[in-house]
Amino acid sequence: MTGESMLGEVLAEVTRSGVVESVHAGHVVLLDQDGSIFFQKGDPTLNIYSRSSLKSIQASAMVRAGLDIEPRLLALVCGSHAGTSMHQQGAQAILAKAGLDEYSLKCILDRPLDEELRHTSEPTRLAMNCSGKHAGMLATCIINTWPIDSYLDPAHPLQLAIKAEVEQMSGESIATVSVDGCGAPLFLFSLLGLARAIRNLTISSDPVHHEVAQACRDHPEMVSGPGRLATRMMQNVPGLFMKDGAEGVNVASLPDGRTLAIKISDGSARSMPAITAAALMKFGTDAHEIPVNTLGAGLPIGLIRATFA
Repeated sequence: MTGESMLGEVLAEVTRSGVVESVHAGHVVLLDQDGSIFFQKGDPTLNIYSRSSLKSIQASAMVRAGLDIEPRLLALVCGSHAGTSMHQQGAQAILAKAGLDEYSLKCILDRPLDEELRHTSEPTRLAMNCSGKHAGMLATCIINTWPIDSYLDPAHPLQLAIKAEVEQMSGESIATVSVDGCGAPLFLFSLLGLARAIRNLTISSDPVHHEVAQACRDHPEMVSGPGRLATRMMQNVPGLFMKDGAEGVNVASLPDGRTLAIKISDGSARSMPAITAAALMKFGTDAHEIPVNTLGAGLPIGLIRATFA
């Protein structure tokens, strides 16, 4: 993979007084109900790191291995939470059910993603946005009497089970195993494979997959947080499943299997709402997203818009 191949096509423009001031390039693929490619820009076969957009597949492997928690907490395992009290208390509840506490977590120390809390809080492992996933991993290890000190090792039984689930759902072999920002193993495979994995989650007759996807739909506030992209779009579009990730990745799937996957090449998130809303509109689905304006002297003077609307 090279920087040139990563670039893709322009997906969004930032305008000021009618002039395009900046652009965001990348790759997007939309799958139809039957799994065929409905629309694409860039190269959907490009290998990417799926980052947190894959958490529902990781959670599926945990549930398959015996993780049994209430839907609200399962949504947190699938989430990149904002670090509010309900999120941190949720992670604590998962750990407590397994007889553990926050000191068992091996995710990095971080401040909450919530903008206000990020400026007023000290870094902790519970506040880290992946603490729900890590709590779920630890609880799964306890259920199976697997070691907890090494639960992030790619050779650990839990991580091997997750890798197998990813490969089965995506239909691809993992090209590279790296390390995610939180410390968990991170898998490199194609954007198209990611879209197929999420589509398969949505249409699966497997009770495990249904439980995971429905938990996120029923409790979108636990997947991200109030006002955040995945939460508000799932609240605005009945039946929608969505999960974004770091470095400009997002996935979304409708109940009939129509699915999208996005990778923004520069890794920024500012154009993701516009790109995601435009992709959903390709399916005839209105996300009710309010356009983001660019400002001049504090007043709207342009906007961030998708190039394929």
